[in-house]
Amino acid sequence: MSQEQPRRPCHEQDAGIRYGDVFTVTGDLADRPVAPRDAAMMQSVECTVFGHTPKGGAAAVMESAAARNEQRRAVGHSQFSDIPRDQGVTVVQTDIPEQPGHRLVTEYVAGQVVLATYKSVGRNLLYPALGGQGGGASGGYNWDGSSPGGQGGGGNRSTGGRETGAGNAARGGYRVTIGEALEATAKTAGDKPVEPSDAAAIQAAESAATGVSSVLTGGVAAAARAAVVANTWADREDEETKLGDVLAVDAATRMPADKEATRQDAERVVGAEIRSSPNLEMRPGGVAATVAAAARLNESNG
Repeated sequence: MSQEQPRRPCHEQDAGIRYGDVFTVTGDLADRPVAPRDAAMMQSVECTVFGHTPKGGAAAVMESAAARNEQRRAVGHSQFSDIPRDQGVTVVQTDIPEQPGHRLVTEYVAGQVVLATYKSVGRNLLYPALGGQGGGASGGYNWDGSSPGGQGGGGNRSTGGRETGAGNAARGGYRVTIGEALEATAKTAGDKPVEPSDAAAIQAAESAATGVSSVLTGGVAAAARAAVVANTWADREDEETKLGDVLAVDAATRMPADKEATRQDAERVVGAEIRSSPNLEMRPGGVAATVAAAARLNESNG
């Protein structure tokens, strides 16, 4: 573990991974450990609605957290957490009148939203929810379980045959995108464990590229946040998730949109990384430094 990210004390480890660690929830639910029976309950509801448990859905997240909690003996194999047990879980599908062929899928635990995604019904692609209001709830449909962004579409970028990194900008006026800068970070700082400041910078970069302020399901920011949680519980340094693990494999294509890096984007990412750093500094060769370098190259190419 790096000095910037101390391990949890033993008395905190005993509490296990809590709902607030993996979902944006509040109140008493945020402090409850994710238990195996909670995950099984969500899996049952997803199977009823979709016909199977989708990859990247709430049940998958809960199962992973519950398995880790059971390994740590923070919960028992047959245990519920009291609030999910008493208030239940729900999956709701809603047609979007303004967007024919799209549905909003919202998953709840104890009445709080834990996951919201768009489903493009005609193209069988899953997109992170961007917000907005829909019509009435609809019936079940077949969610193919593909990883978000894994089959293309959902953006106005071109990724085929593309070299990765800021070096492209030097030739022919090519302008580096934010997604490419993230992929380049896997080379400049890929062996460093993911820390909260990295996750904050990645989220700021993803938000700048997509125009969406929330963390996108299945995106690089979500992966970075999950890595921070996992690293908190890692017993050894070789068990930690590294920046290269999060960013090396098609980081750009895992976002539903991408854009050229600008000075404003760089300032946003730098600010996020510094604010989340215990020492109020950027990581050398890290996310903020690489996005800033991409923005400078783009400016120099006009």
